[in-house]
Parts: sequence; structure tokens; C-alpha cells
Amino acid sequence: MDQSGWALAWVILVFVVDVTVRVLAIIFVPRNRRPTAAMAWLLAIYFIPIIGVVLFLLIGNPRLPRKRRRKQAALNETIRRMSHGLELGTLRPHAPEWFRATVRLNRNLGAMPISGDNGAKLISDYQESIDAMASAIREATDYVHVEFYILQADATTESFFAAMEEVAARGVKVRVLLDHWANRGKPFYKQTLKRLTDMGADWHLMLPVQPFRGAYTRPDLRNHRKLVVVDGRVAFTGSQNVTDSTYNLKKNIKRGLHWVDMMTRVDGPVVGSINAAFLSDWYSETDEVVDDLDLFDPRPGTGDLDCQVIPSGPGFEYQNNLKLFMSLLFAAQKKLIIVSPYFVPDEGLLLAIQTACQRGVHVELFVSEEGDQAMVYHAQRSYYEALLRGGVKIYMYRKPYILHSKSMSVDDEVAVIGSSNMDMRSFGLNLEISLLVRGEEYVQQLRAVEDEYRSLSRELTLDEWLKQPLRSTVLDNLARLTSALQ
Repeated sequence: MDQSGWALAWVILVFVVDVTVRVLAIIFVPRNRRPTAAMAWLLAIYFIPIIGVVLFLLIGNPRLPRKRRRKQAALNETIRRMSHGLELGTLRPHAPEWFRATVRLNRNLGAMPISGDNGAKLISDYQESIDAMASAIREATDYVHVEFYILQADATTESFFAAMEEVAARGVKVRVLLDHWANRGKPFYKQTLKRLTDMGADWHLMLPVQPFRGAYTRPDLRNHRKLVVVDGRVAFTGSQNVTDSTYNLKKNIKRGLHWVDMMTRVDGPVVGSINAAFLSDWYSETDEVVDDLDLFDPRPGTGDLDCQVIPSGPGFEYQNNLKLFMSLLFAAQKKLIIVSPYFVPDEGLLLAIQTACQRGVHVELFVSEEGDQAMVYHAQRSYYEALLRGGVKIYMYRKPYILHSKSMSVDDEVAVIGSSNMDMRSFGLNLEISLLVRGEEYVQQLRAVEDEYRSLSRELTLDEWLKQPLRSTVLDNLARLTSALQ
């Protein structure tokens, strides 16, 4: 065959491969996938075939391995069985039907029961929350469970690590989980692991990306939960990592960025559910069953709040956190305040927010004026015009602070706080934990924090937004397209 013949053969081969890839993509990509995500992947494969196919094979399946999903299903059934029929405190009377329906939804999806007679205190000061967790740890007599997306031993967190060292030295069992991908290569990573080892803590990396050690998880599937449990009596959860408010990163320090977060301290029967979330992750990572703990202790806490824990993530069949938020959005009657540093809604969530405004609900959204993650920041901005036109009041927390808190308050009686953002990553790729609370006194605490955030923010108006330069609009729209690649 002469040179022209070989050239023609290569052209035919490339054509056949190209058509085959496109046909196979149409068959396999949309299956069991949201239309927006399917369209984004198809566009990537069609316009950048080689890169698109490689990326799809690497991160195209937003689910944990089948073995891990089976573990989660078994754990859910165990939690339901252990908590079935238990009187976990006395629930507050006169709960609206929509709240009872939301509780049933959460129970069906995430397995955790609702409990009454709980105490809960919000902590919105960064150092105060670390010191409060350290103080609770120092009172441990039996065990301490620690699970954080980012865990760093630095000057800011010294009291936290010193407290773990103190209790470990007197024989308290200290179990620690930290996300591998989020911590590896970060400042103080090796020092942190050494300190945990030296104190005698039983620590493990969550979702490790260590193929040469026989442990590989897709690097975009992460455990984003933040929690502490002490003796099954007291627990903490929320948005804050255990690290300095700059995350000790040179780029953040250079820009003067500091993270603003919120944690909640709880006591009462709900502590058992937070502990169950920890022990589920512990079993998933270690195959160790910790069965000598009385998880669902009915002893009352210091208040009479109704609380329910909602775990979510790619180990579950459904997007538990998204369904919770949707349920609350449609239930709101008067006021809805959302705090989410990374706000990238899907079509249903955006429609629910717009519908709430059209029903006469006062809706506010708190975001950061400055972003720390360029793609998410621009994708988020692409929704501002639709939100503003829909009637949402957008407050931008002034730079150089990154508002990292995640919460939602509904009317005057119900609130959610946790680790989950309102974006596609938190809904589909991250393991998250959310706490649903019913009680006017807790909502009043959250309202006070929201008032503080409002005083430190500026309101974005539609007139201001429509003056955005074209280059910003282009970047925002491009980022919006890529946000659906799950």
C-alpha cells in the first residue's frame, strides 16, 4: 500500500473510532444521570474527545465503590433496627405536618431517628469553637471521636491537640478520621500524623488515594464531615475544620483571607446519631465494628429541642441533603435564610427558591464577596441574575473574609446547620452531615448570627449586577457548564 493509501486508511480509522465513541457516549453517559450532567459530559466528549473520555472514565461515576455502598446499606439497616421503638426524649408538641413529613423523609433516606430533649448552642467565633471542643475533650472519661475534612496541628488548634494528648495519656480511647486528599501535601500534614501517632490515637485516613498501597478512591469523592463526640454525652458539628482560619496556605495569607465558620454543641439523645455517623465512617475505612457503645441513649440533655441527623453522600442511593433542602424550601411560609459559601443549585433547587419567593416568602442568601475556588465562584455568580430577578435578597460577606458557614433557617421554628454546601459537589460527591433542629430558641440563636453576618455584608442589587463586564459574564457561564460534570 502506498503512502496515500495508508493516509486514507488512517482517516477512515479515525472516523470510525470517532463515530463509535460518540455513539457509545450517547448510550452510556445519560444512563441514571441528571440531564444537565449528561449534557455537560456529552459536550466535553464531543468537543475534546480524548480528554473528555479520559476524564469520564476517571471521574464520570459519582458513586463510591459497590463494596462501600453495600456497607452503607447494611449500616443503615443496623441503625434503623437499633433505634426502632426507642423513646428518644419527648418531642415538642404541635409539630406541623410538613415537619413530620420531612422527618419521615430523612429517616427513610438516612436512617437516623428524630429525638427530643436535646440542648444545642451555636458557636460562631472561630477560636471559641476550637477551644470549646478542646474543653469538652478534656472532660472525656471513656472515648473521644474526631472526624474532620481538614485536621491540622498548628498554633490555632494547639488547645484541641493538647486536649487529645491529655485524655489519651490517662487511658481514654481516641479515634480520629481525616480526609486524605484534603490534607495530603498541606502544611503540617506529616507533623499532624506524627502527633496523632505519638499521643497514641487510633487514626485513619478517609477515602485514601494511595494506589501503590492498595487503597484508591476517586480524588473528587471526599468525606467533608466535621464532628466531635465525647463519651456519647456531648457532640459538635458544623462547617469548621480544625485548622487556622487561613488554612495555613501562603496564597490565603498573601491575600489576607480568613474563613468564617459556625459550629453547634449538642447534648442529649441526638449525640447518638452523630456518633453513629462517625462509627459508620470508621467501619467503612477500617472494617472494625465498635459494638461496645450504647449509641442511642435516651437520657435528656440540657434543652427540649427536637433534633435529627441527616448523613448524605455518594454511599447513599439518593441525594439526602438535597431532598432535605428541597422539602424545607417548599415548606417555608414566611422567611427563609440560606448561608452557603458555595451555591451552585441544580434546576430543581433554583426553581424551589424562585417558587418560595413567588409564594410571598422572604428569601435571603448569604455568600462571600470574594471566592477562594475560581470555578465554583464563577459558577455561583452565574445564578445571581436569576435569583435577583426572582426576588431573592443576596448579601455578600465582605472580603477578605470567606463566609464558610452552612445553614438554613425556616420561619421561626426550624433550622439546619452542618457541613453541606448548596452545590452539586455537596449533593453528589461529598460525604456530608446535616443537623435538623426544631425549636424557636435555637432559631433565635441562628437569627442573631445571621444578623451579624448581614451587618458585615453588602446587599447585591440587580442594577449593580447588570453592569458586570462581558468578560465576567463569559467566565461565569463557562464555569456554570463545567459545574455539572459529575
